[in-house]
Amino acid sequence: MQAALTLVLVAASGAAAAPSAPGPGRYAATLCVATTAKAPPTCGAAEFDLRPGRQARVSVADIVYRLDLRPEQVDVSTMHGKMLIDQFSAFYTWNANVLRFEDQDKHVRYEVKVGPRQQATGRSPR
Repeated sequence: MQAALTLVLVAASGAAAAPSAPGPGRYAATLCVATTAKAPPTCGAAEFDLRPGRQARVSVADIVYRLDLRPEQVDVSTMHGKMLIDQFSAFYTWNANVLRFEDQDKHVRYEVKVGPRQQATGRSPR
């Protein structure tokens, strides 16, 4: 009986701690990129915009990563203005408010740490 109760409590605590994406909105974020397995990532300020339908954008200055977050897989398009710089698909994970994915062909790891939601500025969305 006690073993069954322990199993139920462990399962319930695991379900409560299951990672999940934040809700739609615009967030302050940090983007970290590592170009080799041994090198520490380079991190910088970014903006994360999650839209209904699981479309997201990570903006760093004039570079935008367009993310199509499908179940278990993300399609990434890296843009500079209207010019496509790169495109790949990868498996991704959410852990709390951290999104992780990797471009396996180029051995580049990405981590987006989603911070606080930003207040609406009154500007119309692009």
